Amino acid sequence: MNPRLVENLAATPKYAEIFADASLLQAMLDFETALARAEASLGVIPSGAANAISKAAKAEGIDVAALSQQGLRAGTLSIPLVKMLRERVNVIDIAAARFVHWGATSQDVSDTAMVLLLRRARQLMSEDHARLLKALRLASDEHANTVMLGRTLLQAAPPVTLGLKIAGWFGALRRGYARLNAAFGDAIVLQFGGATGTLAVLGDKGADVARELAKILDLAFPEAPWHTHRDRLAAVICAAGIYTGSLAKMAKDVSLLMQSEVAEAFEPGGNGRGGSSTMPHKRNPIACALAIAAGNRVPGYVASFLSGMAQEHERGVGGWHAESATIVRTIEDTGLALVSMQEIAEGLKVDAAKMRKNIADAHGAIFAERAMTKLSGALGRDDAQQLIEEALRKTAESGTNLADALATMPKVTNILSANELRDLARPESYLGAAEIFRKQLLATGD
Repeated sequence: MNPRLVENLAATPKYAEIFADASLLQAMLDFETALARAEASLGVIPSGAANAISKAAKAEGIDVAALSQQGLRAGTLSIPLVKMLRERVNVIDIAAARFVHWGATSQDVSDTAMVLLLRRARQLMSEDHARLLKALRLASDEHANTVMLGRTLLQAAPPVTLGLKIAGWFGALRRGYARLNAAFGDAIVLQFGGATGTLAVLGDKGADVARELAKILDLAFPEAPWHTHRDRLAAVICAAGIYTGSLAKMAKDVSLLMQSEVAEAFEPGGNGRGGSSTMPHKRNPIACALAIAAGNRVPGYVASFLSGMAQEHERGVGGWHAESATIVRTIEDTGLALVSMQEIAEGLKVDAAKMRKNIADAHGAIFAERAMTKLSGALGRDDAQQLIEEALRKTAESGTNLADALATMPKVTNILSANELRDLARPESYLGAAEIFRKQLLATGD
């Protein structure tokens, strides 16, 4: 299913399909079918009634427009949907119709249907995440020795490796999805409590029906119904916010590396990706833009969900009514950012020569820290800093390299040999523990 045109930059077709009208309706009807079967198995309703309900509980043929209009007036889709289901069952078996939705409340249907859809989203997201991490690991290994400028506050800084940068993305995304996956695991639980969370209408069989219902739907069985306790779902939304933020961070890095003045790495293009309607020369960071846009939206959804958590007594007013759209948009945006970064990770284009050139264009200034450290031991920090600042002025005025400027200063050459000065500008010799950290970041995903 394609998202609506107005939302085509906020969801991918496969994530939009999870929450499509037919998917949502069938999830709600699956709850009704499972409820009837659970109750029939325990003698609460006749087995014939369960068969009739199961036969009628199909999304095909439901008048979605009428359901939507009636749901707006009822405050929930569950009420008109149950009415439509009852009418269908009545055609099949008049006696069975009165057992539709037996002992349940509208929020039981809505919440459990959403949980069923989140289970589908979790499976899809797990597959996409695994592909992303695999691609990032391969790219990090490939570029373990590809040196590039480090950048702090958007300014040139001592070198790093592209492999370490990619491993940083890997580590943050691995941690982020571990949180999200754990939150999914906690949230994919049955909701079934009846009017006030006691299942009193089912007498002494309430808990047994609930347990059997959870078994049929293959959902975890919670300690109790959770109508106004939204912490599990809140954890999913918050974890999705963190994960999407890490995806957006990766996107921001890549988009900056794609700038014309930098031109060190690029997302894959082709097939209409990254072009301009007026400037044919451009290679726009479109996958990055989609992920960054998602990263801009999701924090607002997190705040919206958290603000609705203080729900009243046993069943709230307005709080849970606000959640469905927030949950759907959060998952769709997270999926969009994930798929966008997966595309980049699997097709990242790297210009290692340009990375070298950008290091060279810094004229050795990025190694000022290294030079000052070497000189400080013999001269003291203040005197060493004065020498470095003088050398940097010469470099700026003449366009020479910092090492060459230092080589003209007797106070420096008395301490540093010609070989040490030549080595000063070699980025490979000033990478510190970059490779150790890179391997440690990747090892956490094993």
